[in-house]
Amino acid sequence: MDKHPSYEALSPYLSKYPKAAGSLFQTYNDLKLAQQWTDLEVVELPGCARCGMRGRRPQMDDLLCVVPCSLSESLSTEWIRTTFKELGSPPHVYLAINTEDSSIVYYKISPGIVKPPL
Repeated sequence: MDKHPSYEALSPYLSKYPKAAGSLFQTYNDLKLAQQWTDLEVVELPGCARCGMRGRRPQMDDLLCVVPCSLSESLSTEWIRTTFKELGSPPHVYLAINTEDSSIVYYKISPGIVKPPL
């Protein structure tokens, strides 16, 4: 992992949050290299014991927030509230759920009850 090009940007956080290191590394590389997000920055979320990311999808102006986690983790509503608070209360957060086979599923989480679009 330490030979990978993204290791330099992530190394301070990988050792600080070892339980979330794999999910962070996998999600960061997916967003940066595969999806080609721009202005991608790592944001510490100490209340959630991990880091999240902010960035922009290609050809979009909106700054989006992503929080990586593992499929095997149990998350609570309090954890989600803390995530929104530490990210500065964005309109929504994408939860990047990582699996052991390197798949990532992104779920859009919004605060409160949100009516689905018709």
